[in-house]
Amino acid sequence: MRKSLIVILGPTGVGKTDVCLRVAEFFHIPIINADSRQIFQEIPIGTAAPTPQQQQRVKHYMVGNHQLSDYYSASMYEQDVLKILDDEFQRHDIALLSGGSMMYVDAVCNGIDDIPTVDDETREWMKERYAKEGLESLCKELKLLDPEYYAIVDKKNYRRVIHALEIIHCTGKTYTSFRTNTHKERPFNIIKIGLTRDRNELYDRINRRVDKMMEEGLLDEARRMYPLRQLNALNTVGYKELFNYFDGVWSLEEAVERIKGNTRRYCRKQLTWYKNNPEITWFHPDHVEEIINFIESLT
Repeated sequence: MRKSLIVILGPTGVGKTDVCLRVAEFFHIPIINADSRQIFQEIPIGTAAPTPQQQQRVKHYMVGNHQLSDYYSASMYEQDVLKILDDEFQRHDIALLSGGSMMYVDAVCNGIDDIPTVDDETREWMKERYAKEGLESLCKELKLLDPEYYAIVDKKNYRRVIHALEIIHCTGKTYTSFRTNTHKERPFNIIKIGLTRDRNELYDRINRRVDKMMEEGLLDEARRMYPLRQLNALNTVGYKELFNYFDGVWSLEEAVERIKGNTRRYCRKQLTWYKNNPEITWFHPDHVEEIINFIESLT
């Protein structure tokens, strides 16, 4: 019998953690995290990472297993999780993956382009060039070296422009040549379960969760991260707003309101992404028994 990967999806704040804990406990399986920020051990509050108590209830993979300074990508995540699945499927017929990072979920389910890893020397060189020359100069270089990618890239997104140039200089090939978008067949079934709530209810949960994060110490966590604010992992809702507070741009009250608003905006982006996937079967998070019955009927 083919093994099955259960993927529990849903927007931020919908209640994935509680549902996954109950599903994992019922089937006696661990949870594989698919949140691109919860992998960093320094920022558990702002990423709503599983608590130590929750991790005692159920084993979690890919939580707090990297440092903020580590280079990590969706293609690396794909390979790491496939190794975990190989191991888990030796012991169980099903595995559970859950998280809100759409690119990480897609990397496991569909595969991701095999983009080469950029060496540290090239990365530092490009950082220095960006600081000295600016984005406009790098865009001109990208237009010359890879006009096809230049035509579609967001030219205001310096990270994407820089990354494309890093790949070009590392490999001597265009960035476009690596973007094949080839769907990879997996040796296991994939069952996607979506969690949904009324929009107003979801927004209220998001607002209350931000308040709870502040009570749990998000401000102090962000202050500790402030010296590292240039790291891409900290260009994240919750930290960038509080960094503006530390810089004197906003009051603390405004920064917190911005966190709530930007989290709701990210939530809408996630919902739009999920709507385009007909493979997802939707449930309310309160209906865990229905979810378990659905999984049992397909495995």
